[in-house]
Amino acid sequence: FALIVTPEKALADEPLCIRATGLNPFQMVTFKASLMDEKGKLFQSQAFYKADETGNVDLEQAAALGGDYVGIHPMGLFWSLKPVNSFRRLLKQDVMNSPFYIQLDLYDSFLLEDSPEVQPKASQMIERWFSVRGAFFLPPEGPFPGVIDLFGGVGGLVEFRASLLASHGFGVLALAYFAYEDLPSCLLEIDLEYFEEAANMLMHHPKSGIGVISVCKGAEIGLAMAVYLEQVTATICINGTNAFHDTQCKYRDMVINPIPHQKEYTQIHVSGAISFRHIKGDPRAEVNQQSVLRVEEAQGHILFIVGEKDECLNSKAYAEQAMEQMRRHGRSNGTLLSYPGAGHLIEPPYSPLCFASWNPFISRPLLWGGDIGCHAVAQEHSWREIQKFLRRHLTPSRSKL
Repeated sequence: FALIVTPEKALADEPLCIRATGLNPFQMVTFKASLMDEKGKLFQSQAFYKADETGNVDLEQAAALGGDYVGIHPMGLFWSLKPVNSFRRLLKQDVMNSPFYIQLDLYDSFLLEDSPEVQPKASQMIERWFSVRGAFFLPPEGPFPGVIDLFGGVGGLVEFRASLLASHGFGVLALAYFAYEDLPSCLLEIDLEYFEEAANMLMHHPKSGIGVISVCKGAEIGLAMAVYLEQVTATICINGTNAFHDTQCKYRDMVINPIPHQKEYTQIHVSGAISFRHIKGDPRAEVNQQSVLRVEEAQGHILFIVGEKDECLNSKAYAEQAMEQMRRHGRSNGTLLSYPGAGHLIEPPYSPLCFASWNPFISRPLLWGGDIGCHAVAQEHSWREIQKFLRRHLTPSRSKL
């Protein structure tokens, strides 16, 4: 038997070719993937295949008959990884010095449960890297577009997306805004001047522009940056809102009061995780108009990316409201990509779906939502669109570091 994986070392968003050879014709086999994260938490996936008449299984052509996914999915073993202990999110922390190591095992029969008596017939260790060089989030050669990367309610400094974007030719600043070093431990207020300072740091020339990629609470801030900061000429909002919710925003002499949460609309999933999809007040209500962002005033381009099975917030409705608001004012600088079956945490391709996970600020797991196959498709497609959007609106002649 032979298990062939090429390349064995690659960026985390690069596809691999996985093949098994030397099998008996039409033999049943099990492929299994295992990954231990930096906190010692184990993630695993498996799928069952039948060899062809020549005794080969090529994951680019063969369909999984069962397991964690079904059908032809060359990278299914990666995006279907699940935590052995529930409610864990796979999140790379040290993106510079070490990869994720993923062990692929091939068994010569149907294997549903691990057993010490049954050992794999072939194994390969795969390295999935998030950065290709030592300079933090700068491509090997410039000039290159400057981008600010904002995550959401998890807080802290999250760098895996920024380092991957840098590996594709962008200069990226992963920006923490609470729960990190001397920043506030909780997000009590959003001061846009802090984000303006970061934008100015990325500017090479007063006439250049920068990009923002943002998700969840970060997308709320990213949209505000698009509206109020002239430096920002390309903004990506992934599963965010079109108004300030629960957290006051200030910018110089301006104060925007938020729409308060209605926590009594919290729902409890059968798993025990909680859904916040329905707790945000309606931005269309007259009483909440002062909190709605005036997206029609944004001078740059905005790309809304939403998952239609987002269980954290009704992101599709908010993006549609923002798009309609722009159209009413004769603006055509917004684009909406809506993905059926995708959940809240739309990340770079081949990242496992995180359906629910613990949040450091909540006593129960938080439901993110998503159907595993649809979510994988959304991540692969949106990652290509994100890079195209940034390159289109942040040309090297306009935005340089």
